[in-house]
Amino acid sequence: MLLILAQWLQDDFGFFRVFNYITFRAVMATVTALLIGLAAGPWVIRKLTELKMGQAVRTDGPQTHLVKSGTPTMGGVLILIGIFISCMLWADLSNRFIWIVMIVTFGFGMVGWVDDYR
Repeated sequence: MLLILAQWLQDDFGFFRVFNYITFRAVMATVTALLIGLAAGPWVIRKLTELKMGQAVRTDGPQTHLVKSGTPTMGGVLILIGIFISCMLWADLSNRFIWIVMIVTFGFGMVGWVDDYR
């Protein structure tokens, strides 16, 4: 989305030409995903704890693992949120490979959700 806006503005404001460089957009997408993760992390962890999405710990394992009882799982949701929002902002959405990667990432996220839910 930002690429389309930057291409529209680059004739009037030359600074926006930097958005045409994939390296700039990759770095900015990474920073954006990191900031989304840091900002949304506490809220997502709190919601997962409220929904009792904790990991069951086996009693036959090491005694030190019993402390982990109730630790929220499904943290991949936070990663997926960061990836998808960042991609929607910074990626060239006219590139079909972006959509393929996003669909495959969503598929792997669903596999992770099923694994954590069981």
